[in-house]
Amino acid sequence: MTEETIVWQGKFITAKVKGRWEYVSRARGIRAAVILAIDEGHAILVEQFRVPLGCNCIELPAGLIGDGDDADEDDLTAAARELEEETGYRAGRMESLGEFWSSPGMVTESYSLIRAHDLVKVSEGGGTESEDITVHRVALDRLEDFIAERRALGDAIDGKLLMLMGPRLLG
Repeated sequence: MTEETIVWQGKFITAKVKGRWEYVSRARGIRAAVILAIDEGHAILVEQFRVPLGCNCIELPAGLIGDGDDADEDDLTAAARELEEETGYRAGRMESLGEFWSSPGMVTESYSLIRAHDLVKVSEGGGTESEDITVHRVALDRLEDFIAERRALGDAIDGKLLMLMGPRLLG
């Protein structure tokens, strides 16, 4: 078995080589929570500027688990915190839908997909002081049009939005 070598490590990511493979991991083993929040037939989405892409990106709400004051934070607690922080919605119940990998040929990052139920709007959201998040509440039957409109504006579309479009893409 080939040994894994760390080529570079920053505060958040680590570049590694193992044999012919070059890949990236999150530093300190931090994982992410991605939130599927559906409110009365509407998807709650966020828009934020993503430096690697050089443009705004339309995404599901998400955030890091255990990256704040509570290093032992569990997935559901992190997801509830991130949902409210980013979107202004509070969930009455959170449900884990499992662990998924972002881009397994390049990144070791996994995320817990969490379904938020019984949503109540409690604030405007927008993220923390270091974030500039715009919240979109999009009717599921208008999602494809919304995505096309955002693409036309030059926004990137996160691949995880495919799970909301899946049945329509197959039909």
